[in-house]
Amino acid sequence: MSLPPVDLTPHIERRQRLQAYMRSLGGGIAVLSTAAEAVRSRDSEFPYRFDSDFFYLTGFTEPDAWLVLLAGERDASILFCRERHEEQETWTGHRFGPDAAAARFGFDEAYAVERLDDLLPALLVNQAALFAPLQATGPLGERLARAMDAARQQARGKHQPPVRQIDPRPRLADMRLIKDPTEIALMRRAARISAGAHARAMRHVRPGMHEYEIEAELLHEFRRHGAQSVAYNSIVAAGANACTLHYPAGDAVLRDGQLLLIDAGCEYDGYAADITRTFPVNGRYSGPQRALYDLTVAAQDAACAAIRPGASFNDSHEAAVRVLAQGMIDEGLLQGSLDGVLESKAYNRFYMHRTGHWLGLDVHDVGDYRQAGDADSGAERPWRTLERGMILTVEPGIYVRGASDVPEEFWDIGIRTEDDALVTHEGCELITRGVPVHAVEIEALMRE
Repeated sequence: MSLPPVDLTPHIERRQRLQAYMRSLGGGIAVLSTAAEAVRSRDSEFPYRFDSDFFYLTGFTEPDAWLVLLAGERDASILFCRERHEEQETWTGHRFGPDAAAARFGFDEAYAVERLDDLLPALLVNQAALFAPLQATGPLGERLARAMDAARQQARGKHQPPVRQIDPRPRLADMRLIKDPTEIALMRRAARISAGAHARAMRHVRPGMHEYEIEAELLHEFRRHGAQSVAYNSIVAAGANACTLHYPAGDAVLRDGQLLLIDAGCEYDGYAADITRTFPVNGRYSGPQRALYDLTVAAQDAACAAIRPGASFNDSHEAAVRVLAQGMIDEGLLQGSLDGVLESKAYNRFYMHRTGHWLGLDVHDVGDYRQAGDADSGAERPWRTLERGMILTVEPGIYVRGASDVPEEFWDIGIRTEDDALVTHEGCELITRGVPVHAVEIEALMRE
């Protein structure tokens, strides 16, 4: 996947921020690698996707690449990547090579990846700390172990490689939680494309089609607008299939009178969108379907109203749960008082997941949902406070399987409504509302 960014400034600034963090802890050397290529079968490989942290810091999308950052007496950003290779490029496409990569991506130095084992030991010597993933396995762990052994032998007691290791991933996760303007623009683009795909599905669906045919419409819309990939495997679930939360698009036939749940989003220049809509195959909600659908939308409205700078991450979930629980009581799905249902968590039978997650370079993006604290104290850490620039999903749902104690008109109805919320100055902006969410608007779109 070749996605060189137009503006390198964000990547350079992120490297500098990580170096500043390293200096605050006494300085040292950071070593990070990108994702490896994966064989699908025999000589066929899975489509390549870079490591998210590596891309966040470099903008570089080729496989077999390494980043070394020095922070302390000497500051430097060094890339190790594949050399140009005419024969290989004939088969697999363009490579930047070290010289062009250094110029294009703003590195101080760049070398062929074959030189990593020779150069890394000397770079490790006399460094205060090694910033690398703890308990690293695979190529990263193996090469770091070899380099540390070689550094000890080269030093011969005069200078030593780092004796202290710090995992940079928690710091990178905190950095990635707050999106910069470049990231927000890319996520808006991913959201627009994904919303268009959901609208396309609404216009094309007909009784008698298969789930996989609707998935094909989504993929068509993603690719024709420049998205490089899906952000995750699309969920296209008809009827009772929607009660399986991670149901993959299958070969089920869409029946008249059923609902169709679609949870799908594209990846654009590395950034994900995540949208869910549930709509009637025949273009019109039945009475019971409409009752549960409107309940889900009301829960999403309540959750969105709770998202603002200074609010707790969990506030939106609690707001959604309160609306859903009351609605379940009103519709006869649950018995008792609202406080009783909330305390017993009886609503978990019909709503068993949380209302949102972080979104960014990964669809379930990095970042702790709770504030930092003493892990050994035994006390539960408070939820993280929302800040401007965070992006999270808002996705309440209700899933009713057939059972003797459940009103039959609600059997096998699964509904979820999901949008991507950007935390703004005073609240949040739903960047995925390019596809309608209210029932009357969806029915109007489907009549087109």
